[in-house]
Amino acid sequence: NNKNKDLALELAFANDESQVVKILKNYQLWDDEHWHSFDESSGNWSTIGNQQSNAVSALVEKIINSVDSVLMRECYLKGDDPQSTNAPHSVGEAQKEYFDIYNGSLTSTDSSQRSSLADNVYLVASGGKIPSLEIIDTGEGQSPEDFKNTFLSLNRGNKNKVNFVQGKFGMGGTGVLRYGSNNYQFNLIISRRNQDFHDSDKKWGVTLIRRFNATGNAKSSEYKYLCPNDEILSFDSDGLELLPTKEKSYSKILRHGAFIKLYDYKIDGKTASSRLSSDITRHLSNKLNLMLPDIALPIMLVDTRFDNNHKVL
Repeated sequence: NNKNKDLALELAFANDESQVVKILKNYQLWDDEHWHSFDESSGNWSTIGNQQSNAVSALVEKIINSVDSVLMRECYLKGDDPQSTNAPHSVGEAQKEYFDIYNGSLTSTDSSQRSSLADNVYLVASGGKIPSLEIIDTGEGQSPEDFKNTFLSLNRGNKNKVNFVQGKFGMGGTGVLRYGSNNYQFNLIISRRNQDFHDSDKKWGVTLIRRFNATGNAKSSEYKYLCPNDEILSFDSDGLELLPTKEKSYSKILRHGAFIKLYDYKIDGKTASSRLSSDITRHLSNKLNLMLPDIALPIMLVDTRFDNNHKVL
């Protein structure tokens, strides 16, 4: 239990993929035997590698999934099945019922309310010129045994019958994977089910998605995830210091939801541009604003490379 928690935190605090490689080797988790084919398919590259042609578009899908998770959290807390007739019939209804957002628009909220709502979803930059990006939410979260059907699945359509969410592609937000480093394209996932749900598993789960380059007779690369002995690693903890504050990175407790880290994420899809070295609350914020005009909840942008600069988007 303690070993798995230590591994999760070391991976969360790692700035780039070179550090991730060292951590995995230190924990003796580098060898192929500890990794399992994503979506049970050795041919998953053709699906994962042919989604969004733009790194920001792929990132937007990941952010929307986190916002959806917060909406789902509220539905479960009300005691409703998200697919039932008791659940909101639209995003606008969910905004009004759960968060007092009227007319289906965040323009109906003031700055204080927006700041409070933005504590539900964070986009955090860390590392160097090519930053690693963290998408963190305090949403419903997933238990370790459900990872394979949620974060690690393709074409499942888990939200197709839920009317009040925005992301329904059923790809688990895998479009971001191709925009990691040219080497391994690591994607860390740490999650825990909300403990206020009556059926919650108390454990946190942690896994890492990794690209394996084609070898031998293989014609294409393959994505696999860390799953020693065919089980998602898990551990007990009341909370993890993974959320940033204005004073310090990784200082506020995350008690449930999801922490996802995209190491060495290339916003322009190829190499580090001069804009990547600037604060994400500026240039990246502008791009996201254009692509998220109707997002259901505001998000908090934080750049730990620039004194933890904050901005509500």
